[in-house]
Amino acid sequence: MAVAEAQLYSKVPSKPRGRGTSALLEPLLAKGFPAHLAQKALVATGQKTVEDAVKWLHSHCNDPSLDDPIPQEYALYLCPRGRLHSRLQDFWRESKRQCGKNRAHEVFPHITLCDFFTCEDQKVELLYDILKKVGDSFSQIFPPSIFLTLHASPSYLGFFIDDSQANTLKDFAVAFSTEASALADCHVKPSLKQFHLTLAHRFYPHHQKTLEQLAKCINPGEPCQWVAALYSRDMRFVHYQRLRALFQYKPQNIDELMINAGDLIYVDPRQQSEAGEGWVIGTSHRTGCRGFLPENYTERAHESDTWVKHREYVFDTTSRSLTKTEKEPNVKPNGEAHNLSMSRSVTNAVSLQNAALRRGVLVMSHGERVDQVFGKSWLQQCLTADGKYYRADLNFPSSLPRQKDSMKQFECDPPLSCCGIFQSRIIGEALLDQEVTVSSVYSSPALRCVQTAQHVLQGLKLNQKVRIRVEPGLFEWTKWEASRAIPKFMTVAELVEASYDIDTSYRGNFPLSSLVPSESYEDYVSRSSAVIKHIISACPCKGKGVILIVGHGSSLAPLTRALTGLPSRDSRDFAQMVQKIPALGMCFCEEQKEENKWQMVNPPVKTLTHGANAAFNWRNTIMED
Repeated sequence: MAVAEAQLYSKVPSKPRGRGTSALLEPLLAKGFPAHLAQKALVATGQKTVEDAVKWLHSHCNDPSLDDPIPQEYALYLCPRGRLHSRLQDFWRESKRQCGKNRAHEVFPHITLCDFFTCEDQKVELLYDILKKVGDSFSQIFPPSIFLTLHASPSYLGFFIDDSQANTLKDFAVAFSTEASALADCHVKPSLKQFHLTLAHRFYPHHQKTLEQLAKCINPGEPCQWVAALYSRDMRFVHYQRLRALFQYKPQNIDELMINAGDLIYVDPRQQSEAGEGWVIGTSHRTGCRGFLPENYTERAHESDTWVKHREYVFDTTSRSLTKTEKEPNVKPNGEAHNLSMSRSVTNAVSLQNAALRRGVLVMSHGERVDQVFGKSWLQQCLTADGKYYRADLNFPSSLPRQKDSMKQFECDPPLSCCGIFQSRIIGEALLDQEVTVSSVYSSPALRCVQTAQHVLQGLKLNQKVRIRVEPGLFEWTKWEASRAIPKFMTVAELVEASYDIDTSYRGNFPLSSLVPSESYEDYVSRSSAVIKHIISACPCKGKGVILIVGHGSSLAPLTRALTGLPSRDSRDFAQMVQKIPALGMCFCEEQKEENKWQMVNPPVKTLTHGANAAFNWRNTIMED
C-alpha cells in the first residue's frame, strides 16, 4: 500500500459506533442500498434529499473506490452575506482580471473558525445538531457588526478582525470544537490565531499596489449578515488541481474518461507522465472514474468548487444593529454624503475610456500545422513519382508556395493545414467582431506563422492595409528542432512573390544568421526578452491599437513574462507547459501607462476548441464483414 493511502486509511476508525437510523437513511435502506454506501452518499451530497443520494449512488456505480471507508474532511467557516459579500466578489473578479489568479481565489470569502477535521459518516448529523446548539447559545452575544481593518504585506492582503470581536468568534469556535470532540468523537482544532478574511495570498510582489488600490474600494462597513457554515471535501484529492469540463467528451478508447459539460475533474500534476501531448489523467468528481481526457476540453476550476455545503447557522443581529450609520448615507470624513454606487459607476466609465487608449500586445501561437496531423513524412504522402505536389487529403493545403530550392525544405518548415488556415481566419473575424484595432503585426519567419498572420489579417479585413514584419528573433526555441539545424525559411522576396503581405522595409532585430542551433534555455529566454523590448520600442508610444505577434507555443510565456516583469519559468516545467498550448493559443498584455508597466489580462476573444476527425476509408469500414 502506498504511503499516502496508508495515511488516509489510518484515519479510519477500526470500530465505528453508530447512532439511530436517520429519516433520510431509512428510504435508502428500503431501496436495498447497503448501509455504509447509503451513509456515504448522504454525506457526499450534504444530506439534502434522498433523491440526491440515489443519483449519487447511480453515478458512482463504476467508482473503484466506492467501498473505501475513507471519511470526508469538514471545516467550519464564518461567511458574509449581503452587500459586503457582493463587494468582496467584485474584488475577487477584478483582482483576477488585473493581476491573475492567486491562492485566495481558490476559496470563497470567509473567516476560518475550525480548520479541516475528519468525522465518521454516521456521525455527521451530530455535527449539525452541535452547530445549531452552539449557534443558539451565542446568538445574543454575537457582534451586531464585525469591524474589519485592512492589512497588507508583500504576499498577503486581507481584513483583520477587531480583537474584542475576535475573542467572541474564538469562544464560538472553541465551543463547537469541544462539543464535536465530545459528542461526535472528532478531533477538532479551533482557529486561535489572528482572525482574518483573506483578499489575496501568494501573489507577485509587483501586484501589491494594484491589489491594495482595489481593496480600498471595499467599504468594510457595508451591511452584512454573518453565517457559520459547515463544508466538507474529499480528503483523497486535497493536493490535486481541479478542472471543469467545457464540453462533453465521449471516450474513443477504454482508458479514456467520459465527461459532461460542467463536470469537475481532479488532476494530480505528479501523475501526468503517462499522458500524451494535449491529454491529462483525471478522476471525475461526478462518477469517481479515472481516465484520460483532452485538456483543451477543460478550464481551471477553484478548489472550493468540489466542496459540499452541509448546514449553516445564520446569526440574526438585525434587531441589535439598527444604528445611525445604517439609517443614513455613508459619510466621508469631510461630512459630504458619498454615494458609493455612483462613485463606482464613474470609476468604471473612466477605466473603460482609459482602456480604449491603452496599447495592447496580443501574442498567439500559429494555427494547426500540416505535419501535426499527417506526421513528419507528410510531404512524401503528397508527391507524385515525378516529384509534383498533389492534395492527398482535403486537410492538405491546396498548393505549396514556390521556393527556389527543393520542396523538401517544407519538411523542416511546414505550412498550415487547411484547418489551420480556417482557424486563423476565424480568429481574425472574431477580433473584428470585438472591434480590436490591430496596428502592427510581427511574425516568426516560420511559414506556418507567416500564414497564420496573413489569414488573421484577412479575417480582420486588414490584408494589404497592415503589412507583416518578419522577425527572425521570434522563432521558437531552437533546441526543439529535430534536424538540429535552423530551417531554411522562405525569403522575404519569395513570400512577397507568393502574395503574402510582407513589410519589405522592415529589418529584423535578430538576423537569421544569429539563430544558433540547440541554444540553451537561458539564451532563448534572453532572445525573447530582447525581441519584445525591441518591438515595443519600435511601435510609437502615442500609437493606439494592438500589436499582434504570431509565434509558437514556446513564445507565449517568454514574451509576455518579460513584458510584464515576471521572472522566467523554470526550464524543468517549460516543455510540459508548452504542450498545453493549443493552436492559436493567445495571451494579451495591456499597457498601464500611468504606472509605467504592462499587465496580462483576458484576451479580447475566446479560444477555438474542436475535436479530432480521423481519416475514413469507406471500403475497409463499410464493406468489411
